[in-house]
Amino acid sequence: MANPQLHHRPSRPPRLIATDLDGTALRSDGTVSPRTAAAFAGVERAGAMLVFVTGRPPRWMHAVADKVRHHGLAICANGALVYDLHNETIVESHLIERPVLDEVVRRLREGVPELSFAVEYEVGFAYEHAFRVGDWDHEAVHGTRVAPDTLTALPCAKLLALRPGNDADSLFRQVADLVGDLVTPTHSSGRAMIEISARGVTKATALAGLAARHAIPPEDVVAFGDMPNDLPMLSWAGTSYAVANAHSDVLAAVDHVTATNNDDGVALVLEQLYG
Repeated sequence: MANPQLHHRPSRPPRLIATDLDGTALRSDGTVSPRTAAAFAGVERAGAMLVFVTGRPPRWMHAVADKVRHHGLAICANGALVYDLHNETIVESHLIERPVLDEVVRRLREGVPELSFAVEYEVGFAYEHAFRVGDWDHEAVHGTRVAPDTLTALPCAKLLALRPGNDADSLFRQVADLVGDLVTPTHSSGRAMIEISARGVTKATALAGLAARHAIPPEDVVAFGDMPNDLPMLSWAGTSYAVANAHSDVLAAVDHVTATNNDDGVALVLEQLYG
């Protein structure tokens, strides 16, 4: 059973904090609360690294970068892209190459005909006409509608596969059975939408590489998350936290549970670690 809170401060603060954004460090309206922004600043003042590890594409990082004064790195698109918040540029990419992308889409269209698709490129987002996510405004996310046969014209950071309904867990199992030998699928919302990365690419692989470059071992890392796409990162980190609103699989997997995202659960722990 996960512990409900941090009961004692470790002998020394962690050297790296890795946190998911949506549903974890951000409030449900997508904002960074003043308390959380102050806690992030406290991590940096203590000399530790703060790394955002998110499913978001880089184009959705500007507002978050503003809140941390454009310091540090972010791991975006579930590990496919490493993004420099200072320059707002991509510094590392792990893409699904075109032949693999073509084969994945072919298998999924055949195996789950009701799926529709969208693609996150290194820069830009494209979707086919059938791809709909509720009230999602494609213009607001700078998406481009394209013909289905041109969707896979370029290597991509992330392929999105959407089915009507809300059963993401069962769709994930179907997709994993059909294309798990070619790519790495996961999901991070209540919608039946699967996020697909290049094979072996996860939040954990990108975070482990970044930590290794700074000679930081897993035991000096504390990670926070809320959804299944966070599980590899939470398993890799020496200490893992879920927010109380997390997916049941995440709540079952972590070392500790903190308050919900709307109650500044991440900030609560950071204040105890670095206060």
